[in-house]
Amino acid sequence: MSPADLLLTPTGVRFMGRLIPCTLGKGGIRSDKREGDGATPVGVHRIVGMLYRPDRIPAPQPWAEPILPGDLWSDDVTDPAYNQLVRAPHAPSHECLRRADPLYDLVLLTDWNWPIAQPGQGSAIFLHQWRRPGYPTAGCVAFSRQNLRWIAERLTPGARLIVRLR
Repeated sequence: MSPADLLLTPTGVRFMGRLIPCTLGKGGIRSDKREGDGATPVGVHRIVGMLYRPDRIPAPQPWAEPILPGDLWSDDVTDPAYNQLVRAPHAPSHECLRRADPLYDLVLLTDWNWPIAQPGQGSAIFLHQWRRPGYPTAGCVAFSRQNLRWIAERLTPGARLIVRLR
């Protein structure tokens, strides 16, 4: 494990010497992740990208990519683009990345079931802003806006999110 890694602990995520409060999936932590179970998957997940809303925040890193109008994430297990960034119009089931609320103003992408997705293994596990402390996600790891920004500004390519069974 490297100091650049994010280690999920029972009390938050440990990163660069800090313990940062977070919320997890409503389905808990699972080693047998499935699409729609609301669980945060066990594993070592590389951070493979960073997306941000350029109309709301400045880029936290030079390698961050803007979320543009029409950017979507496919979550349809029958879609050839399952668990991939897609553009509108996109008929299969998807999640809009450019949301009215601030949850996806800054998103760290993990390599969970990516780049070659296995249908049913679960779509994207993001690190994003929480709704409020303690409010569960659909499987992602969520932080306060301030803490997410702090993490993103210090993240280096190759960093990993490490999730173990508690």
